[in-house]
Amino acid sequence: MRTVLVTGPGGSGRTTVAAATALAAARDGGGRVLLLSGDRLDGPLGVSPGPDPVEAEPGLWVAGIDPAEHFRAETLALQERLATGLDLLGARPLAAEEITELPGARQSALLHAVRRAAEGHWDTVVVDLPALPEALALLALPEQLRRYLRRLLPRERQAARALRPMMAQLAGIPMPAQWLYEAAARWDEGLAAVQALIEDPGTTVRLVAEPGPAAAEALRSARGALALYGLRADTVVANRVLPPDAGAWLTTLAAQQRKCLDEWSEEWPATHETRHLGRDPRGADDLALLGAAAVGAGADRAPWPVEDRLAEENLLVWCVPLPGAVKSELSLVRRDDELLLGVGPFHRAVPLPSALRRCTVTGAALTDGVLRVRFTPDPGLWPRTA
Repeated sequence: MRTVLVTGPGGSGRTTVAAATALAAARDGGGRVLLLSGDRLDGPLGVSPGPDPVEAEPGLWVAGIDPAEHFRAETLALQERLATGLDLLGARPLAAEEITELPGARQSALLHAVRRAAEGHWDTVVVDLPALPEALALLALPEQLRRYLRRLLPRERQAARALRPMMAQLAGIPMPAQWLYEAAARWDEGLAAVQALIEDPGTTVRLVAEPGPAAAEALRSARGALALYGLRADTVVANRVLPPDAGAWLTTLAAQQRKCLDEWSEEWPATHETRHLGRDPRGADDLALLGAAAVGAGADRAPWPVEDRLAEENLLVWCVPLPGAVKSELSLVRRDDELLLGVGPFHRAVPLPSALRRCTVTGAALTDGVLRVRFTPDPGLWPRTA
């Protein structure tokens, strides 16, 4: 299955480009194509998406999310699992009609919908994500939450088993250790499925931006974040590009766009232009006129190699590709067997390769879009040669 995650700066037309991408895939013989939208309003195809896919035209289905309903269902299910403990505490259960969504419900509903799409019989799934940087934070969320679960609720339960009788006696109520671990296992399973889809070689990110200085800065920041999270951008779609003969009063804007496009073509592996129609695209015919970029093959994640310089400098160097990153926005902290990396507002905890866990960090430098972290073997941990 090919999955294309479409995002871009707010107001860039990413929803339109996502719809045009899905339409082009369906008409180019892409099999069963699903357009997954995070908006319940009528989209460019003129279809109001609901949780269940609706066929917009032959080969193309559209589905959306209902954050309020998803949050309500999840809350009621959790309340049912905790019923015994809540009764002991004298809590009053919540009724369905009084449950309203909280911040974060939309992101949770969208991840759930992405997981359902991955379990369906689709050949291509195009996902209309929120704007940058919310979309990048959303894509990093499954990995981050799984890390939190592993740290807060480790799978080794010996200590919990030993303390449970004592804690139950002190508290006077049954301790919910077993159901808590079972709930954590269910959450981890769901998050793992979404993370596997995001990391799959068949999944890529498609960035949409209207050429200009503000969009250029947003894409530069996104470029480093994508590399930090190991995501792949298949195409940068320059949207609403003015024609060369746009008219005298648009000459300056058209020239600004062309300068920006020339820079993007050098920085990104692939760029695609969609022309300005002079109106908001509406309906399949208008979307077809945009000429969406084809959905190509995916690719494996770019490796983070370790350079062996032990013989010459007694160093191991971990090379982390971070194109677009600048030194002033980088942060790096070694904590136990993880490296905490930051690129501007984006952060990731990366497990160290086994060899580097027996080393200490002795320096780092950003050169030509690659962060090189230097590690020196710890004599107390590194095996000695005779």
